[in-house]
Amino acid sequence: MTKRAFLFAGQGAQKLSMASDLVEQYPIVKETFDTASAILGYDLRELIDNDEEKLNQTRYTQPAILTTSVAIHRLLEEKGVTPDIVAGLSLGEYSALVAAGALSFEDAVALVAKRGEFMETAAPAGSGKMVAVMNTEASLIEDICKQASVKGFVTPANYNTPGQIVIGGEVEAVNYAVELLKEAGAKRLIPLNVSGPFHTALLTSASEKLAAELEKVSFNDFKLPLVGNTEAKIMQASEIKSLLARQVMEPVRFYDSIEVIKEFGIDQVVEVGPGKVLAGFLKKIDKTIPVASIDNQASLEEFLGE
Repeated sequence: MTKRAFLFAGQGAQKLSMASDLVEQYPIVKETFDTASAILGYDLRELIDNDEEKLNQTRYTQPAILTTSVAIHRLLEEKGVTPDIVAGLSLGEYSALVAAGALSFEDAVALVAKRGEFMETAAPAGSGKMVAVMNTEASLIEDICKQASVKGFVTPANYNTPGQIVIGGEVEAVNYAVELLKEAGAKRLIPLNVSGPFHTALLTSASEKLAAELEKVSFNDFKLPLVGNTEAKIMQASEIKSLLARQVMEPVRFYDSIEVIKEFGIDQVVEVGPGKVLAGFLKKIDKTIPVASIDNQASLEEFLGE
């Protein structure tokens, strides 16, 4: 038996008309989008297919990616492909919670729509920035962020792979950190196209509002283990609310999470949802793990054919 991990895509993976071919072909996919639209009060498919500007706005991006990911997960389940362990990058953690049976899809859609709204208001567009630092020691990046803090707030936000760590914070402080990193020998620094300095303390207000919202939601016991971003450990049901509130303003420990998944003894990883970002990270973390990304009819057929 293949032991399989599902990884769920995070923000930034969205693309116009994602999963449109699957919606046309599979009732379970269409039903998932119809359910989301009813909860959100707008036509989510219409937005994904025709409104790129809105699709890239955090409050719409989050429900769009969550719904696409859950729809593909449900389709895979229908085809008999199920995970033994799950994880998600940032926003993807909510899709993972649905897949693990800890959160209903309906509650997840409503929650991430609010999460997107809170994140957008906590850090208005242009108030912060995020930069990916390539092939530089984590300890050096952490030290330089401390030095650059004289100019304002800057900190590591995403530990994606050992060779890609994202820093985030106030524009001036991030720019200063970039200068210091270049002086210290960092060669590749890539500014990210995100609307705010996510996973930093600049999102404290979003974290507080989200914590209040989470109190209204009931979570179930896990049917499957889920490796959480914030602590890179198997999440306990009693900690879900506090970890989700912290996750908005604390770093994402993705490569440590992959180590936990490897210790679980998996033979295959499937990236569920739009894009191939996580498969790319995985190849950088450990190229020996077979990985597939499923986000359209072609990739689905190829995967099922194998």
